[in-house]
Amino acid sequence: QVQLVESGGGVAQAGGSLRLSCAASGFTFSRFAMTWYRQDLGKERELVATIRTGGTTNYADSVKGRFTISRDNAKNTVYLQMNSLKPEDTAVYYCNCNAGGRPRWGQGTQVTVSS
Repeated sequence: QVQLVESGGGVAQAGGSLRLSCAASGFTFSRFAMTWYRQDLGKERELVATIRTGGTTNYADSVKGRFTISRDNAKNTVYLQMNSLKPEDTAVYYCNCNAGGRPRWGQGTQVTVSS
């Protein structure tokens, strides 16, 4: 079955960095675009970054220049390198793809940025 498992969250100081990972299984990873979303308490889930099968990427304006999404098809893993973190980056970060014709989500990993 399709499974997405996020890791790498934690607490960081403003200006610091974290690297999130999402390990995928149960589908042909290289054939699907992968997306990171985030959701803070009381707010709607928002798209952070997407990487397509060919490696092209797009980012939310709020993270451009600070976050980098990448993928390793040999490891079935997508990454989110987060630099210059801000308190407003605090959220639960989720990995997403549309394998099997419907949205798939991981359990999320908490990122907390202190000022």
